[in-house]
Amino acid sequence: MFNEKQLQLLGYEIDSSRIKTREKGNVTLSYVEGHDIIETANKIVGYGNWSYTITKLEQVSQETNHNQNVVICYKAVVRVVVYDITHTKEAIREDVGFGTGIAKTLSDAHEGAAKEAVTDAIKRCFRTFGNQFGNSLYDRSKNHQAPQMQQIPSNQNYTPNNANAQHYNPPQQAQQHTPQDYSSLYNLGLTIMEQGNSLVVVGDDIFAKKDSIRACGFRWDAKSKLWYKNIEQQAA
Repeated sequence: MFNEKQLQLLGYEIDSSRIKTREKGNVTLSYVEGHDIIETANKIVGYGNWSYTITKLEQVSQETNHNQNVVICYKAVVRVVVYDITHTKEAIREDVGFGTGIAKTLSDAHEGAAKEAVTDAIKRCFRTFGNQFGNSLYDRSKNHQAPQMQQIPSNQNYTPNNANAQHYNPPQQAQQHTPQDYSSLYNLGLTIMEQGNSLVVVGDDIFAKKDSIRACGFRWDAKSKLWYKNIEQQAA
């Protein structure tokens, strides 16, 4: 279903800067926002390679709070379909979400509750695909406030390529490096990562782009099969 590059991205730990918190009673809850989940899906799966359908949307309750605001709760059942790049294979997920709308008017409360319920259901569907969609937030043994070293590059949209595309699986200590003078490499869909005292180039079809990589001062290391540059060299 997923190619090697997609599996590599799905396997990264979620970047702690994407995690939000809110208070519910005496408990602090961690979550990822709906727009973040959609953006991540577009990066990993690709635009047009996934869709969702609302199979059920219904009101659960309605009341008035102490501020005389209307409080409405909705339940939504959503089905998410993710396709491979050829659209010949698909993965289907279906889950339920809940949303609460609080407003002075019925229409505004209905709107808020319905939208929140659908968004919640979409998020719950995608979390089954792994940590990049917030699944690890359900693991209480992990400290999600600690900085995470691996993350999906935020400077580019990832476009899935074929399963045979060459890729580099960065080690635990790798960090993304985003100096401005590598825009030509970013435009080619490549990423610069920090590995120890060196910068390395990560991406698909890397050999076909060797002239552009070499022009940015990177050298090929046959042993590690990586294009690299010393950080001291970068600073100079």
